[in-house]
Amino acid sequence: MAGRGDPPEGTPQGVPGGGDDEYGSVVFDESFVRAARIQEYSARERMGDAARAVRTRHPWSRGGAQRQVFVLLLLIVLAFGTAVYMGVRHPYRPPLPPQAQPLRITLIPLAPQGPVPEASADPLFTADGGARYRVGADGYTLPPAHATADFSEGEVLQALTIAKDYLVASSLDPAALTGGDVRGVRELLNPGQLDQFDRSLARPADDGQYAATGWLVRFDPARYALAAQQVLVQGTMSVSEPSADGILVTTDHTLVYTVRSVVDGAVAGAALGADRPVATPASHFTVRRQLQLYFTRDDLQGHEAEVLQAAVEAGPLACTADSAAYFRPLLAGQAAGAQAAGIDPYDHGRPVASGCGLLNPGPVPSRTPSPSPARPSRPSR
Repeated sequence: MAGRGDPPEGTPQGVPGGGDDEYGSVVFDESFVRAARIQEYSARERMGDAARAVRTRHPWSRGGAQRQVFVLLLLIVLAFGTAVYMGVRHPYRPPLPPQAQPLRITLIPLAPQGPVPEASADPLFTADGGARYRVGADGYTLPPAHATADFSEGEVLQALTIAKDYLVASSLDPAALTGGDVRGVRELLNPGQLDQFDRSLARPADDGQYAATGWLVRFDPARYALAAQQVLVQGTMSVSEPSADGILVTTDHTLVYTVRSVVDGAVAGAALGADRPVATPASHFTVRRQLQLYFTRDDLQGHEAEVLQAAVEAGPLACTADSAAYFRPLLAGQAAGAQAAGIDPYDHGRPVASGCGLLNPGPVPSRTPSPSPARPSRPSR
C-alpha cells in the first residue's frame, strides 16, 4: 500500500531516488492531481476545531472568466437600454413645428334663371366667347414674382408654383374630377391638414370644414361624366406676406366644365337596344373658386401648401342640392324655380356671396379680369 506521501498509483516510474528522493514528498504526477478532491473550509469551520465539514466548490466557481463576460454583457445591455430610454423621455425636446390651421369652406349654389341650355347653344360661348378663355393649366397664369420683406424672389416663385400645382390637381385632373384617385391633391397638402382632408372625403358635410368640394372640384361619377376634357379657366393670383413666418397666395378663378348625364344615356341606350349608352346633350357647369394658400419655409421645402380658405360658387345647381360630397349639376333642359338675387360668377371684382344665388352671367370676361378683392390675411403664428 502506498504511503502517506505516495501517489494513489504508487511511486512513479523513472523518478530519480524513488521514495528516498529529497523531493519525493512534494512531487505529484498527473494521475495524483486528477484524483485529488478540491475542498475548501468555510470561515466558521476554520475558526473551530470540532468539525471536518467541507464545502464542495461548484463548477460555476471555477468559471471565473465566463462570469466576467456575462456581467460585462449585462452592463452593456443596461447602458444601451438606459440611453434609449433617456432619448425617448428626454425633457428637453426641440419645439414642435406650428400646427396647420384647418380649412374654412363656403359653398354657394347658383340656380339657373330658366332651363339650362345645351353647351352648343350656350349664349356665353357663342361666337368667340369661349376663345377668350385659356384652356386647362394655361389658364393658371403666374404673376411676376417679387421678393417680400422676409422672402426672396425665388421663394415667392416657389410658393406661386406650388399654388398652381394645387389648383391644377384639384380642378383639372380627370381622375379627381370624376371621384377617382385624389393622391395628386393630397400629396400637395401640409401633413397637419391631411386628417381634415381624409375626413372630408370619407364623411363629407356642408358644415364649413368637411365639404369635399371645398378641397377640389368633383362630380358624382354615378350620374355625370365629362363631355369634354378641355376645361376653360380664367382668373388671377396674388402674393402677400401677412407675417415674417410665411407667404399668403390668394387665387380667384372661374372654370367652365362641359358635362352630361350618364344615367339618361344608359336608359336611352337600353330603350334603343344599343350595347352602350347613347350620348345625351351636354351643358356647361361653372365654378368660381377663391382660395387662400399659406406657405412657411418648411412648406416650400416639402412642396406642400396649407389651404386656409375656400369660397366656392357653382352652378347651375338646385338651391336644395347637397354639394358637400359631389357637384350634381342641373343638365340641359332642366330648370330650378329659385327666386334669388342674380350672381355673376365671372365678376371677380366682388366678394363671394352667401346663401343660394341666381346664376346670372354678365358680359363675357376678357383676358384681363378685374383684380381680386382683398381678403383677410392669416394672423401671425
